[in-house]
Amino acid sequence: MTLKGSKTAVNLLTSFAGESQANMRYTMYAKQAEKDASIQIRNIFEETARNEREHAKRFYKFLTAEMTHEELNVDWNFPVTYADTAANLEAAIAGENDEATDMYPTFAKIAKEEGFDEVAEAFTEISEVEEKHRDRYKKLLDNVKNDRLFERDEVVLWKCNNCGYIHEGKTAPDVCPACVHPQKWFELFKETY
Repeated sequence: MTLKGSKTAVNLLTSFAGESQANMRYTMYAKQAEKDASIQIRNIFEETARNEREHAKRFYKFLTAEMTHEELNVDWNFPVTYADTAANLEAAIAGENDEATDMYPTFAKIAKEEGFDEVAEAFTEISEVEEKHRDRYKKLLDNVKNDRLFERDEVVLWKCNNCGYIHEGKTAPDVCPACVHPQKWFELFKETY
């Protein structure tokens, strides 16, 4: 079985294009998040941009393993959004949801039908990652809309992403007492080790 002439080849290139664009969009969204209010959201956009780059590489490697100097026509709608952080999060949620619930499951089914089991598995696994991206963006958007980026109902730990200072309270300090960076540098502190 060869990718040349298959629907899966076009789907891989479509996915490569989409993931590459998501990488750049999220990189731009990260800069906007830092301007708007949140280093945490900036960091999450940057992390997700790196994830999307790796997805793009995976899809492209399937193509280049069998095809070189080929041209394929890609006919797909790609989003154009760049605004404030809330709007950028909404756009990211929509894109991740489409990949997780429609695009990649459909592409996995087609790849399986065409006999490309490894490609089908990659689409399925990456679809699950996109679902997690969507869910994380939903939580962040909820925090933005409800003014909960730096405030909670209970006492929690807040960490300054600049110097590592830990603050205990219902709200993050307006200014870090250790390094005097503004509140946007704080996020909820959680040990993940």
